[in-house]
Amino acid sequence: MPNKQHLVTSIAAVARRLGRAPSLLEFVTGARIPKNSIFRLFPRWNDAVRAAGLQPHRLYLRPEDHELLADWGETVRKLRAVPSRRAYDLNGKHYPITLEKRFGGWPALPQAFRDFAKGKREWADVLALVPDPAVGARDTPPALSQQTAAPHTIVGARDTRARLTNERSVSTILPRQLQHAALQERRTYGEPMDFPTLRHEPVNEQGVVLLFGMIAKDLGYVVESVQAGFPDCEVKRQIAPKRWQRVNLEFEFESRNFRDHGHPLTGCDVIVCWHHNWPACPAHIEVLELSTLIKSLRRSQD
Repeated sequence: MPNKQHLVTSIAAVARRLGRAPSLLEFVTGARIPKNSIFRLFPRWNDAVRAAGLQPHRLYLRPEDHELLADWGETVRKLRAVPSRRAYDLNGKHYPITLEKRFGGWPALPQAFRDFAKGKREWADVLALVPDPAVGARDTPPALSQQTAAPHTIVGARDTRARLTNERSVSTILPRQLQHAALQERRTYGEPMDFPTLRHEPVNEQGVVLLFGMIAKDLGYVVESVQAGFPDCEVKRQIAPKRWQRVNLEFEFESRNFRDHGHPLTGCDVIVCWHHNWPACPAHIEVLELSTLIKSLRRSQD
């Protein structure tokens, strides 16, 4: 059990190797001191870092709402259209999931941006590209009762059947609503997908863990253990007839989260993610993109 002096000395030693203050995961991996030993001595990790005479290293600064919306607007300006989630992922500065969590889902972003940019001349060109839901509502066809109303001189079963038939025919030609306003404090789901035991695409790291557990056998993996610290999972996979090898996995929703979470580049063999969006991923780390593998598995099962 380390004492405070041993702990702060170890933090300083790891910092010298990195050239900066380590993150908690970097320290636990490099110094092999468990997290519970640290938090017995200091209530927060940054308190331990400051005790070692270092300035905490922040890998991620929470962006303000106006920063997220401004970048979304700049992406609209660049593309000359409202971006899909994928288009923003490729062209924007922030993670799509950050905007989704902040503003209640991807479909809610146009209205959130219109509220943000209202009355600001510098965004006039972008507002012209972002549809106004209120205008769309005014442009929808009149109510069914107005469209189908007609003077009836005889009220009877024949007129009732005709009226209902006419209403059904009108309802089939109404324009399909492309998106709905998000309800506050209501769970959101990923896109529906054609997979037997999971109805929607993952929207977070926990979903990736669950999906990998469902298909690990199909991918040739046998799970040995799962833990809270880095790396997340230890598996074995076959490398030759009657020969298996131990492999360390790290789960991420998007592969570049591995970088942003400050994980060390050693100690992990495979990143398991839903989206692979880290082109600069080191060559020695393999990436399993489940969104692609699911399609291959479905084709092989059909």
